[in-house]
Amino acid sequence: MSGPLQQHSVIRVRETLARLGATGEIRHLDDSARTAKEAADALSIEVGQIASSLIFLADGAPVLVIASGGHRVDTDKLSAVLDGSQISKANADDVRSATGFAIGGVAPVGHPEPLRTIIDIALSQYDEVWAAGGHPHCVFPTNYDELLRITGGAAAEVGD
Repeated sequence: MSGPLQQHSVIRVRETLARLGATGEIRHLDDSARTAKEAADALSIEVGQIASSLIFLADGAPVLVIASGGHRVDTDKLSAVLDGSQISKANADDVRSATGFAIGGVAPVGHPEPLRTIIDIALSQYDEVWAAGGHPHCVFPTNYDELLRITGGAAAEVGD
């Protein structure tokens, strides 16, 4: 069998979720979920329920920010959360190096090395949120508390 659900990156996410005791199953979407809007439309949910995994560089070191799809990350707020670090957006090579995933399919777990993780408190207002599953057509359901647990992330207000 082939296809997105059998790709190595999706299998890695599925195995990591199982090892961490996460409850959601990875779901394949017919349409791309590269953006929060695309994912929300495909799932018939609010864009704010999309847990977008974004990589920023804080003084050159990768940081995973899991942000609500309903807004942009405010880099000044992120800098304050990260003790005044200089924040820049990672490029595609930085993202793949830090996470093992291509932009559009970055999952919150399954990275080659643990990443410092910040989770947008705006996600806490939803009973269910959806995150990328390692491929632009794959997502999985979770919730805010589970995201904090499986990523070891810290809660913070990072949205604009």
